Formats: sequence, C-alpha cells, structure tokens
Amino acid sequence: MSWEEELKEMNHRANLAEAMGGPEKVARQHEFNKMTIRERIAHIADPDSFHELGKLAGVGEYDEDGNLTHLTPSNFVFGTADIDDRPVILSGDDFTVRGGSADASIAGKRVQAEGLAAELRLPHIRLVDGMGGGGSVKTIETAGRTYIPELRGWETIVSHLSIAPSVSLALGSVAGIGAARVATSHYSVIVKNSAQMMIAGPALVDWASLGDVSKEELGSYKIHTRNGAIDDEADSEQQAFEMARRFLSYLPSSADELPPVETCDDDPERQDEALLSIVPKDPRQVYKMHTVLESVCDKGSFFEIGKKWGRSIITGLARLDGIPVAIFAENPRVYGGAWTADAANKLIRLMDLASTFHLPVIHLEDCPGFLIGKQSEEEGTIRAGAAALAAMGQLTTPFCCVVVRKAFGVAGGANHKPGSHHFRAAWPSGDWGSLPIEGGIEVAYKAEIAEAKDPDAHLAKIKERLNRLRSPFRSAEYFEIEEIIDPRKTRGYLCRWAKLARKALRTDPPNFGYRP
Repeated sequence: MSWEEELKEMNHRANLAEAMGGPEKVARQHEFNKMTIRERIAHIADPDSFHELGKLAGVGEYDEDGNLTHLTPSNFVFGTADIDDRPVILSGDDFTVRGGSADASIAGKRVQAEGLAAELRLPHIRLVDGMGGGGSVKTIETAGRTYIPELRGWETIVSHLSIAPSVSLALGSVAGIGAARVATSHYSVIVKNSAQMMIAGPALVDWASLGDVSKEELGSYKIHTRNGAIDDEADSEQQAFEMARRFLSYLPSSADELPPVETCDDDPERQDEALLSIVPKDPRQVYKMHTVLESVCDKGSFFEIGKKWGRSIITGLARLDGIPVAIFAENPRVYGGAWTADAANKLIRLMDLASTFHLPVIHLEDCPGFLIGKQSEEEGTIRAGAAALAAMGQLTTPFCCVVVRKAFGVAGGANHKPGSHHFRAAWPSGDWGSLPIEGGIEVAYKAEIAEAKDPDAHLAKIKERLNRLRSPFRSAEYFEIEEIIDPRKTRGYLCRWAKLARKALRTDPPNFGYRP
C-alpha cells in the first residue's frame, strides 16, 4: 500500500496553483512593470523561508469521471516567512486571477492570514494589488442574490495594530477593501506610476456623474502621499520592499518585546562642528533641520516617515548608539515649522507607534506655534493640535526634548510632556514665550509707542530692552529650562539619555489601542 498517486495529485495541484492566472496573464503583469505575487514574495522574504498555507485552494474543473482538468487558484497567497531572520506573516493579492478581486478569492484565506498574525503575535506584511472587496455586479447573477456589506474579520485587523507591526504595500490598482487594508497599518508605501489607490474605480466615479477620470487621476502617489492616506512612495517594487524591511528593523516582533538594539560603530560622543553655526542669528531665517537630525543620530539611521505630507513636522525612526527611538522635529523651511492640522495628525501616528512598540521619543524643537490664518482655522488646526498634545501626554515611553530655537504658544509647549519628569535642554539659540516678541511688541506697547515723539526710535528702544531679557540663560536662572548645551555635544547628550531611557522601558501595554 502506498499513497504515491495521491502525492502525485497533490503536486499536480500545487503546480497549477503556481501557474497563477496562466502565461498570458503573467506576461501582462510584467508588461505593466509589475511582479507577480510569487515573485514579490521571493524578493521580500529571506531566501527559502516562505511556507505557504492554503496553496491548493481554488476553483476546480472536473471531467465526467471526476478527474481534475483545471484549477483556477485562489488569488490570495499567504504564509509564514522570515524577514531579516525574524518570523512574519506574509500575504498578497494575485492580480493575474480576476484582477485580484475578492469575488475570485476565498474569504477564509484572508481571515486566516489576519487571524494567524494576531494569535501568533507576528508582524504582518500585506502586498496589496486588488480591485474591490465584494466582487463585481456579475456576482449578483452567479450568487443568485445581492448581499448586505459586512466587515467580518475587520476587528482582527484593527486589534492586530496593538499586537504586532503591520506594513501594507500598494503595488497595483487598489480599491475598496484593498484600499482600507492599506490604510489600516502602521506603515504604508505606494509604488510610483504602477500603483494607485482609490475608494472606487473610474467606471463607478463616472456612473455617479463625478467626472471622467483615470485611475492615476483618482489615486496616484501624488495624491495619497500628500494627504496622508499612504505614508511614503517608492520608485519601484524592490525599493518598497526595502523600505518595509527597514521600517520593521526598528520595531520588536510584537508589543510583548522591546525594540532590538544593534551594534553601533558610530562614536556616541561624536561632535559636529557645523551645528555651532547652523541656526541663523536672524529668527526669520531658515536652516535645514534634516541636517541636524542626520548629525545627532547614528550615521545613516534616520528613517523619515511621511515626508510628503504634514511637512512642517518631520517624523521618523532612528538609532542612538544602536538604540531605536522615535524622533520628530519642526521643519523651519515649511511654514517656519508651525504646526498644521496634517502635521499634528502625522505626529499622533508617531506617538501611538512609540507607545505601542516601546520606543523612547525625542523632540528637536523649533516651533513658532500653530499655523495662523484663515486656512488654518478652516482646517480645524486647533483640534488636531490639541489631539496631538493629548497623544504626547498619553505617551507611555520616556521623552526628551532639545529646544533648537523657537518654542512659542500652545504648540511650543510640546517641549514638555505633561505630568512627566524628563530630560530637557536648549541650545544657546533657544527663544521662547507665549508669542514671538517681533509679532506682539507693537500690540503690547501700542499706546506707549503712539505717545512717543519718535515712534520708530521708541519701538527700537523697547526691542533692545526686551531682547536683553529673552536670553535662554535668564530662563535657566529660574530653572525653567534644565540645561543649556553646546550644539556640537547634542549627540552625546541624546545617546546618554537613550541608554537611561532603554533601562526604563517596560512592555506593559498602553491603556488605549493604536488609532489607525
């Protein structure tokens, strides 16, 4: 007795599954400069580490004798894999079978992929390339009924955000439930030109009398990396895979662990002479905050997240003497670093990521306050900003701030985490208050200036008098700022803090879930 015949049939079915939608559909995928799902998995996973689950699932065709004549595989592929020697759940849509549409898939496979990621407490990387969640209008005829939309299993996707890292890569035309899966992740990337994300495709938009538009006009990278629906853009699929791997390298495999520390060959006491003169004496002149970030972090370790949206605040991950941290800084080159509604929302995502995965947080501050003006008011900046400050107050990990230059108004108060005792220092260029002297002096001294014989000369005298009092050393006298440090020694200051912060980290979960 032997099971050889059954094993032959198993292998035959596996070969049919590996053929995906067939040679023509595979060739068409390549024509659009896109990899197939199996090629994508081979590129992002460590070599020979992918173990597929549900490979034989699909729709079989049989002859009169019950022999299999053809198998159309399910267009959703998933399994376990290693990425940089750490286990993950890896899943993706097969666009060569019915364009990745869910009506050609088997819903249980997606549910199983999400469920395993949650129960095994593993990171989940989604390779998304599919149109729609409930099938096309043709589904009505084939099913013999319409269906009422439900989001069964969605609670698993959301709860996983508080369990382990999730990354979604938009690698083709992504719509409906596929778009929601991209947005409901800790980090998302879209590939330029070959991928789009939209709530509904051009045909439905045209039917709703909302215009004749292309997929690119609806959902290109230029739209969604600027509005924050997707974090970042990549020039190619390979670059998207590399970005995903790098993002995961800063995080633990689950919220039960601390982030991994790497060996660092960059001197923690390294000094950068350029920092001494990078901040202009004129408070209205700008400088490149990215230069400061690159200088103080371990060489090459700063990984910016969301660089195309909410651009007045720079957010990202980095390492200090090998210790992973979350870091943010105002960008003086965009609105002078003033907080916008978008920037505040981006900051909330970073704070929640840090709380969930135990990353100490650093703020390099140059904040003139919330962005003012009519547009800012219309965008509800104060509500978004208040939410960001609340997220910072709820932060469960150690916090440190270095005031590089400005700290004004309510947003400027982000140099201090409410209810916390933490390291805080300023450069000699530090300048703070309820509002900038230059912007409020003529209002505060309006009557006095009006009565003066020479209003301009009198205004100049007031400015000179006040400028003598705005020195950060005056604040240090009253212990309103704990330290004034040499800008060149900022890296050493932060690396020493990072070591202390690492010892204070705990894996206790926050009392709130990650907010997608």
